[in-house]
Amino acid sequence: MGMNNTPSAERIHIGIFGRRNAGKSSIINALTGQDLSIVSDKKGTTTDPVLKAMELLPLGPVVMIDTPGLDDEGDLGRLRIQKAYQILNKTDIALLIIDGTVGMTDADEQILKRIRSKNIPYLIVMNKADLLSDHQHNAKDKDTLWVSALNRTQIHELKEQIAHLVPSDEPDHYIVRDLVSPLDFVILVVPVDKAAPKGRLILPQQQTIRDLLEAGAVSVITRDTELKDTLKKLKTAPALVITDSQVFKTVSQIVPKDIPLTSFSILFARYKGNLNTLVNGAKYIDELENEDTILICEGCTHHRQCDDIGTVKLPGWLKKHTGKTLNFEFTSGTEFPLKLDKYRLIIHCGGCTLNEREIKYRMKCAEDAGIPMTNYGTAIAYMNGILAQSLEIFKK
Repeated sequence: MGMNNTPSAERIHIGIFGRRNAGKSSIINALTGQDLSIVSDKKGTTTDPVLKAMELLPLGPVVMIDTPGLDDEGDLGRLRIQKAYQILNKTDIALLIIDGTVGMTDADEQILKRIRSKNIPYLIVMNKADLLSDHQHNAKDKDTLWVSALNRTQIHELKEQIAHLVPSDEPDHYIVRDLVSPLDFVILVVPVDKAAPKGRLILPQQQTIRDLLEAGAVSVITRDTELKDTLKKLKTAPALVITDSQVFKTVSQIVPKDIPLTSFSILFARYKGNLNTLVNGAKYIDELENEDTILICEGCTHHRQCDDIGTVKLPGWLKKHTGKTLNFEFTSGTEFPLKLDKYRLIIHCGGCTLNEREIKYRMKCAEDAGIPMTNYGTAIAYMNGILAQSLEIFKK
C-alpha cells in the first residue's frame, strides 16, 4: 500500500484553525504546493470543514483539515464555528493561523484555550509577514512562527516544525498481530451481499489482513456460506476466526467452541478505544425500557442500503432481544451530538475511518454524560450470548 493509499484514520490529522481571512487556505496551499483550498479576499469562503488526504514532506501521509472562520456571523455562522470546534476531536496537530496585521483576537484565544485543554500539539502561525517590517515579527515564543503564505517565506521552516510535533509512529498496540504467531491460519469471514461494496473489501477487513501479513500469519478469506466447508478442508485448525458482526450468530454456530472466535468490531474496539468500557456498555442492553432512545453512530458516510446494519438490522435485533418499544436516532461522519442526556445507550460502529483521538473523545463524552456506550460487534455478540467466547482470545 503506497502512502497515497494510507487509510485516513491512520494518517496524522492536521487541523487548520483561525479567523476568516487570516489565510488558512493560503497556508494549506503553501504547505502542499497545490491549490487544494479555495482562496479569496472575501471573508468566509470556507464554509464547512474540508478534509484532504495527501503527502506532506517530511511527515509523509497526512490529512489536512481546513475549517470555517472562528469569527463567522449569524445563526449559520455559529453552526460553522461549532463544526470547526468539533474538528478538534480528530486533530492530532493544530495550526492556529493568525493575521499578523491584526494580531491575536478573543476568538483566537478561545480556540487556543480549547486546543491546550485537549493536550493537542499546536503551533501558532502568524501569517502575512510580508505586510510588516522585520522588527515587527520577531517571535520569542517557541510555539509561534511568522510566515508569509503569499511569498512562501518560512514555509519550509513551518513544515519542519510541524514534523517535530508528530508523535512517535511506533504503535504500542495492534489490531491482531499480537494475538497470532507466524504461519498461523486465521479465517476471515466476509459476507458478500448487496450491502457489501462492489469489487473491494471494506477498510477494517483490509487493515486486518495487512496486520496479519506483518505477523507472518496466513489469511484464509471466505464467505459465511462457505465457512463450514472451508473448516473441513483445512488440515490444520485455524488459530482464530474473525467475522463480520452481522453474521456473528451464524458463524458462532459453525465454528467449534475450541477455536477462538471474535469480530472485526471487537478487534477495533481494543485497537482504538477502551474494550472494557464497550463490553460493560453492551450489558446495559438488558436494562433498556419502553420508549428509551438509543443513539447509533456511523463513523463514515455511505449510501444506506435497504438492509443497512446500523439503521435497519441493529435496531431490529435490539427490539427483538429486549421486547421493548425503542426509539432510535442516527449520526454519521464527523457529526456527534454535543448533548447526550436524552439517550439511554450509545452504539457506535467499529470506527475504522475515525482516528484514535476521535474515538476516545466520543467515549469520554459518553462517560461524562453518564451514558453507557458500546459498539456494533460487541452489542451483537452480547445479544447472541457469545460475547464471553469472543473475548477469550485476549486472555491468552
